[in-house]
Amino acid sequence: MSCILNIETATPVCSVAVSSNGKIVFERENTEGPSHASLLGVFVADAMAEVRALGLTLDSVSVSCGPGSYTGLRIGVSEAKGLCYGLGIPMIAIKTPLVLTQKVIETEELEANTLLCPMIDARRMEVYAALYDKELKVVRDIAADIVESDSYAEYLSNSKVLFFGNGADKCDDCITDSNARFVKGMYPSARYMVRLSEEAYAAKQFVDSAYFEPFYLKDFVATTPKKNIF
Repeated sequence: MSCILNIETATPVCSVAVSSNGKIVFERENTEGPSHASLLGVFVADAMAEVRALGLTLDSVSVSCGPGSYTGLRIGVSEAKGLCYGLGIPMIAIKTPLVLTQKVIETEELEANTLLCPMIDARRMEVYAALYDKELKVVRDIAADIVESDSYAEYLSNSKVLFFGNGADKCDDCITDSNARFVKGMYPSARYMVRLSEEAYAAKQFVDSAYFEPFYLKDFVATTPKKNIF
């Protein structure tokens, strides 16, 4: 039995979702941002009111921890820390590329042997990217990449790769391999944190809310060849 508040603010989209035993019982999302400073507190207050109205007790807060926007992550993680400290409950941190990938798994029809490559925009042709299979197993962990025409060639030579996220939106003219596929307009959302946070809660994969820091884009250093940051 678990009731988890999920917070996603790593991109200009602000979203909150409450899950009870894996089922979403409350959700708010705004795609017109960035407006996290004015909206997140309201969304969380409404979420907590719904938790009380349903007779539930919040067991944990899960936050999307980047890489992503410095301001968005700071607001989201600060809110999560405050809630966890005030309520005396554990905090879960979910990497933003995993949230993006979970959304693709739940919403897109995927061909066999397709690799999934979430991309978080940084600047110019720089992105944070990772590669997963359809079971969310890590093929290549999160790295800071400068995208060029031959980027990800070692993966594209053996399988189809689906690129998505706000970083991928600027790369389709650069990556032209016949095995490359792109999904436009894909952004992370709190509702797609639910499965990930439920699994983390069951496994007691918590972070120290007093000292945890998200992964900020301000620390971005891209190299060629790729440089892992995790």
